[in-house]
Amino acid sequence: MSAVLTRILSALLVALAAPWACALELDGPLVQGGVVIGKVAPGTRVALDGRAVRVSADGSFVIGFDRDAPVKHVLKAGAQTRELEIARRDYDIQRVTGIAQAIMSPSAEDLKRIQREQSLVVAARARDDARTDFAAGFVWPITGRISGVYGSQRFYNGEPSRPHYGVDVAAPVGAEVRAPAPGVVTLAQPDLFYSGGTVIIDHGHALSSSFLHLSKVLVEPGQRVKQGELIARVGATGRATGPHLDWRMNWRDAKVDPQLLAGAMPASPQAPVAQGDMN
Repeated sequence: MSAVLTRILSALLVALAAPWACALELDGPLVQGGVVIGKVAPGTRVALDGRAVRVSADGSFVIGFDRDAPVKHVLKAGAQTRELEIARRDYDIQRVTGIAQAIMSPSAEDLKRIQREQSLVVAARARDDARTDFAAGFVWPITGRISGVYGSQRFYNGEPSRPHYGVDVAAPVGAEVRAPAPGVVTLAQPDLFYSGGTVIIDHGHALSSSFLHLSKVLVEPGQRVKQGELIARVGATGRATGPHLDWRMNWRDAKVDPQLLAGAMPASPQAPVAQGDMN
């Protein structure tokens, strides 16, 4: 085969492959608190706002947006650039009174404990594995009445706190908590100052779930769990005013909304009223 013909055939192959190589699929809500699952050709480099995003061997990737994420973002996939417009959300305002002053104003000793524990949580959420457990989808870790929603701003004894970043499900102490998706346990602590019994599960690509205020932790760090596997039991430990499950999710540093991934709450027997947690 002549050199000229070889070059012509090579050019044709590149032209035919170009549309496939540049394909970019996004599945998920482009909204504050949203998580989006993307798909590109294997080997394509992806970046969100100039920061590289992990891409799996099959071309899957994850991006997420914080509660107060800006409206405009830029996603690059290979030679393709796409401007993303993130919808803003309105958040509920909630007021809780009768909170003990010792909880509202931690002592110097408690503050040191809080800092140590926060370091553990940050380290547990820093994992960024190639695993694609998130691809299995998400189900509710427990069913019941939703008593607190993502993004709500709470006032305690008249003082504003930082927003609530999870979804609260009212349930009695001892109720079963199950893994919403497959993953690896990165934190299993029986008693943290704010969140009490706490479990964190990493679902791959820096997407993780946290389960707070547990009465009993039934897993260990490093343990691999399947979707639906029993991991803990509901409690009212830590900075909580009643028994419930507080389920939170993070993508990297972004605090995202679990309810957007799990969908509508399945029908279940009426759960007892719970006031929710304090952070």
